[in-house]
Amino acid sequence: MRGWLKKLLGDRGERAAARFLRRQGLKILARQCSSRLGEIDVIARDGDCVVFVEVKTRRSSAAGDPVEAVTFGKQKQLTRVALSWLKSRGLLEHRARFDIVAVLWPEGARKPEIRHYRNAFEPIGVEGMFS
Repeated sequence: MRGWLKKLLGDRGERAAARFLRRQGLKILARQCSSRLGEIDVIARDGDCVVFVEVKTRRSSAAGDPVEAVTFGKQKQLTRVALSWLKSRGLLEHRARFDIVAVLWPEGARKPEIRHYRNAFEPIGVEGMFS
């Protein structure tokens, strides 16, 4: 049951993050984009830049800030998935960046606290592929 509830919270956080990003002027291109390499929570466009967004949702920061959960290994995986996504659409020449949206949504709260970290990390393992 715990895994199911965690998935519901994550989905709720991703929807809230997508709404937040839209209000910030980003155009949402895809959500929960999966491939054999992994998943990217939100793919958006900010002007001429493709933005790959990892959303981390937590009930509290007792176990650490949600952004801390985006480890080096996760960054490496996101980089591979993003590169594959760009390549499959012929967009390798486009600017791209990786953002993190941290969502704190305490039990019983109507609205979450949302923090957006633009350009949160550099792509891992593909030097020169993104600008």
